[in-house]
Amino acid sequence: MDDDDLLAELLPRLTQLSNVLNRGRMYEQAISAAGITLERPAMGVLNVLKLSGEPLRIGEIADRMQVAGPHATRQIQGLEQRGLVRRIADPDDQRARLIELTPEGASTADRYMRTVLGWFTGALADWPAEDRRDLGRLLGRMVDDLSAHLKLLDDPGPS
Repeated sequence: MDDDDLLAELLPRLTQLSNVLNRGRMYEQAISAAGITLERPAMGVLNVLKLSGEPLRIGEIADRMQVAGPHATRQIQGLEQRGLVRRIADPDDQRARLIELTPEGASTADRYMRTVLGWFTGALADWPAEDRRDLGRLLGRMVDDLSAHLKLLDDPGPS
């Protein structure tokens, strides 16, 4: 079996994984179990901020979510109104603003992540630790390399 055949077998599995992770029912189950009442895009903003571990500019949040800036801005405005995020001055540029989680926003993101991670822990409980580490390492490498490759296709630079 050549590399193209191996990759051709991988693509349907990746599609299945994407469908499992992105289907509405899983999200609805997770927010229900975590006691959260947020739409998926708003939860996405909280997760981006939680995973970053630091305040971010709106453009960076939009990039990480792979959405347009105005979409991220609308979500952030709603989260601000609910007291889940706030704007702070950028220490490197006082004219710019960063978005950070409030304590309630961090708690909400934590509850959601604990719920979802609990499901992953249960699903992979019988896997040897080495297999779990290999999965994380290889999946991370694949996502990084594919993202970089696709970015080159989007922006080929000077000809």
